[in-house]
Amino acid sequence: MKKVILGLCALILTVPALSAAPSGAAILGELDRLQDLQADLTSRVKLTQQKSKTGTKIIEAIFYRRDRDDSFLIVMTGPNSEKGNGYLKTGDNFWMYRSATRIFQHINRDESIAGSDAKGGDFEKRKLSELYRTAVSNGREMVQEEMLGNVPVYRIEIIAKVNDVTYPREVYWVRRDTYLPLKVQSWSLSGTLMQTAYYLNYTTIGGKYFLVKGLFIDEFEKGDRTLLEISGISLAPIPAHVFTKAYLENLSR
Repeated sequence: MKKVILGLCALILTVPALSAAPSGAAILGELDRLQDLQADLTSRVKLTQQKSKTGTKIIEAIFYRRDRDDSFLIVMTGPNSEKGNGYLKTGDNFWMYRSATRIFQHINRDESIAGSDAKGGDFEKRKLSELYRTAVSNGREMVQEEMLGNVPVYRIEIIAKVNDVTYPREVYWVRRDTYLPLKVQSWSLSGTLMQTAYYLNYTTIGGKYFLVKGLFIDEFEKGDRTLLEISGISLAPIPAHVFTKAYLENLSR
């Protein structure tokens, strides 16, 4: 599942007006700015994963995020087989914790979270403008004004300029008024459509937008999809000890 981080960050309500038909760089800059919370965030995350071969799996967790040093902690609360496990990122270090063995394992950002389609790297706060550039066709940026249903949007196609991204090509549909993402399609290097994401519902807290429901459709494995639901959002400061190995170990005692 791509772009989980979009569901776990705030999007500032007051958006400066851009001129008609903004450049691709301007749109990416707005998306970066809107995702930059610069605060602490706590929320509950529920993933309902439906797979044609294995059925339905529900994954639940508490997510802690601290923007000032790009740290996060994921504490699994369900299913029972994952309860008490966790994933901790501080600095350049990323650990997986297993409560049954009380062992921390150093893992990479491509590690699956609790067997889901979400990867550790999906939760990192990385700027789109640093990872992608606007695609160009016949000397013109691939930015268009369209309608998504009855909503005026900008459609922008972007391609990766670094190697460590999940998808080398993506297409975003963002609202013209608020620049909130409504739909994202992700493509492989060979040009195969791999995933379509729909950002279905936002709420506002403290003058900011937060995504509370998103649907991720696997276009490669037909019939597979993941519903993301976010609740219990809090912007209260998180004690420093939460982002430590000791905190995870104490939870399982």
